Amino acid sequence: MRRILVIKHSALGDIILSLPHLTALRAAHATDRFIVATTAPYAGLMAASGLFDEVWVDPRAGLTRPLQALAWMWRLRRGGFQRVYDLQGTRRTRNYYRALAGTGVEWVGNAPGCSHHHPDPDRPVHITLHRRRQLERAGIHEISPPDLGFLTADLDGLTLPARYALLVPGGAAHRPEKRWSVAGFTSLAQRLVAQGCTPVLLGTAAESEVLAAIAGACPGARNLGGRTSLGQLAALGRGAEAAVGNDTGPMHILAAVGAPSVVLFGGASDPVQVRPWGTRVVTLRAARIEDIAPERVLTALAEVTDPAFPDTPRPDREPVRG
Repeated sequence: MRRILVIKHSALGDIILSLPHLTALRAAHATDRFIVATTAPYAGLMAASGLFDEVWVDPRAGLTRPLQALAWMWRLRRGGFQRVYDLQGTRRTRNYYRALAGTGVEWVGNAPGCSHHHPDPDRPVHITLHRRRQLERAGIHEISPPDLGFLTADLDGLTLPARYALLVPGGAAHRPEKRWSVAGFTSLAQRLVAQGCTPVLLGTAAESEVLAAIAGACPGARNLGGRTSLGQLAALGRGAEAAVGNDTGPMHILAAVGAPSVVLFGGASDPVQVRPWGTRVVTLRAARIEDIAPERVLTALAEVTDPAFPDTPRPDREPVRG
């Protein structure tokens, strides 16, 4: 039995987009010992997926924690891996390749000199297309859409209305330029209420101030900030009329489970490279995300919830050019 390592550290949206590739790798190595190296926030998600025989937590220790860094490098060298798939592709993981020099390991990634070298793209392409091409270098060609059937949870304690739309106004705290304005989400929430659809606000406890501001200006909204697990996010998405949010991890879950989704982008990120994978997804973009007008969002919502809306093309396919 061979030992196979796949590296995927973060972040939430990237991991959701990587699930098709991780599933394909599991199928290709069905009789091998299949191990993932990830980070602590996502170890539970990786374990719940059922794809891995072992989940290793990479401490990502640097110069400030030299003993931890050395211990991790030693663990990698003693892992006895025959092949490593680097789906993170960072300077840190390229250093891991160097640390395994002399072990005879096959390495599928962007590290110069590795056995299955796949360089970073020279033009913007979706990350799932880049990863699909990476796996093709190792002879793996069958990639299916993400299956989040393993991700679910009970919603009984949330007392949901019959009709609801999910709003995700948060995002990474260090990337405020990726967040649509509170005023924009408030206006959208008020218009949803006028249409008889309850806006349900989602986010972490760290985003409580933003969520409270929207809920305070729209009494008809439901604020579930800090109350939902990843499994509950998926379950909420399966029952939602629609979802609207910034370019952030929860939107990838909601789109992947089938919620008709409108995803808002500013100049800080590009839907060409990172739009969510789902069958009903519309992206809106402006150089300054706050310049996206609520009217554009409402129009996009009407389009993506229309039964005649065509399935959104898979992001891991080369766009057809006219």
